[in-house]
Amino acid sequence: METAASLGVSSGGFSFDNCVRNHLLEQTGLSAPTPQKTGTTIVGVVYKDGVVLGADTRATNDTVVADKNCEKIHYIAKNIYCCGAGTAADTENVTGMVASQLELHRLATNRQPRVATSLTMLKRHLFKYQGYVSAALVLGGVDSTGPSLYTVYPHGSTDKLPFVTMGSGSLAAMSMFESGYKDEMEEEEAVALVVSAIEAGIFNDLGSGSNVDVCIIKKDEVDYRRNFVKPNERAYRRERGYQYPKGSTTVLRETVQMVVTDGDAMDDL
Repeated sequence: METAASLGVSSGGFSFDNCVRNHLLEQTGLSAPTPQKTGTTIVGVVYKDGVVLGADTRATNDTVVADKNCEKIHYIAKNIYCCGAGTAADTENVTGMVASQLELHRLATNRQPRVATSLTMLKRHLFKYQGYVSAALVLGGVDSTGPSLYTVYPHGSTDKLPFVTMGSGSLAAMSMFESGYKDEMEEEEAVALVVSAIEAGIFNDLGSGSNVDVCIIKKDEVDYRRNFVKPNERAYRRERGYQYPKGSTTVLRETVQMVVTDGDAMDDL
């Protein structure tokens, strides 16, 4: 019986063809690569006129800060944006792929895309790979049905809530939302709440850090504020210089000792 694999046709989704091979390799002493810990704080909140998304800008590679000012809020459509947590390559490629598919859909229908349409594309793609595509997303936008905010987990499940958090700093961020959220907030209140939630993740989670990015999505306008807040900005030591006047540090004791080198000893002879 011919299968899709024997015909050289990809059926899509995660392939389990190498599981037996990997098991045999492990029996020979080789160990499978372990997943690396990722760190991020991404949030979203629905307010009176739209949606506010927020993210930190630290990208980590295990225990190393790989990028201090990366961009975690991705474009999906003119009225839809998405925050990504997990593996940077996965979040960028998944959101880029859905953005291109959604643009083709807009051209074919000649209508503004809905947030639920992009949600369906994302969850179907991630479900095929059973969580092996490490993309945890906060999806927000405003369409003909009003503002919408969703979370999309790597294995394809979703939530629709008035405020959401994801990433390693999500618990700290959620504490700010649960204490400060209220219905029908004004734009300034929503932005301030998102900034406080991201800062809570930055200061309480080692995987989150650097600056705060904010994206405000309204019916006919998107205001993307890159590096909106810089809570950890600092001046480097080399900019201040190392020249200190004599006497800045008190000398408690001074000892002078003569040192004789081999060359000095030969000169004496």
